[in-house]
Amino acid sequence: MDTQARNNLAIYDDVADQWWSDEIRWVRTLKNMVPGRIAWFDKTVDWSSKSVLDLGCAGGFMAEALHDRGAQVTGIDPAKDAIAAAAAHAATTDRDIAYDVGIGEALPYGDAKFDIVVCVDVLEHVSDLAKVISEIARVLRPGGVLCFDTINRNPLARFVTITMAEDILGILPKGTHDPAMFIKPAELTTELKRAGLVPAATVGFGPRGLNRRGDIVVGRVPGRFVIYMGTAHKPFINDL
Repeated sequence: MDTQARNNLAIYDDVADQWWSDEIRWVRTLKNMVPGRIAWFDKTVDWSSKSVLDLGCAGGFMAEALHDRGAQVTGIDPAKDAIAAAAAHAATTDRDIAYDVGIGEALPYGDAKFDIVVCVDVLEHVSDLAKVISEIARVLRPGGVLCFDTINRNPLARFVTITMAEDILGILPKGTHDPAMFIKPAELTTELKRAGLVPAATVGFGPRGLNRRGDIVVGRVPGRFVIYMGTAHKPFINDL
């Protein structure tokens, strides 16, 4: 029987002081996922001068990449030590990024605050998916875009992300994920529509090779069996 504690979000605070050191393999893996994600989101989104919320930003890898594309970035995460590390790194590199401690179920922002919300490696960890999606829709401006990725719920996804990535290869810490919290694409589509968002087609995302350090490099892959990513937009009132 599996007695391992699952969905352990303490891992982000546990390594906060080494987040930008490049010394921890699983943190490097998260960093290596950023270029592949943004390369695909770039096909839909113009980041320049946009107000962007990085929901679940951890130590700031995605937030800094978005800033470097010309976005006005706010990052939020419940891991307070990771947020402190993100803010410190932004300050030492002269990046003007706002960071807040908070959760997706209760975003501390006004209605229609952001042009874009980025939510990657997050939805499969939240306690109330419907509430998080509702909050994202609330803080998006009409015409705004949600960019996301998450993990599909099926035996293959469980095998790849937990048996292989956590238990055998050690690419992720044991207990990072709870397979019961993975989300089927149809389920996520239902929640997006219920919140008033219009989802676009999703695509597969996953390993495409190794870099010189032997770390995984990720990007588009043919199937959505494990990780999938996509976008959804908030329509203008006249579009409804």
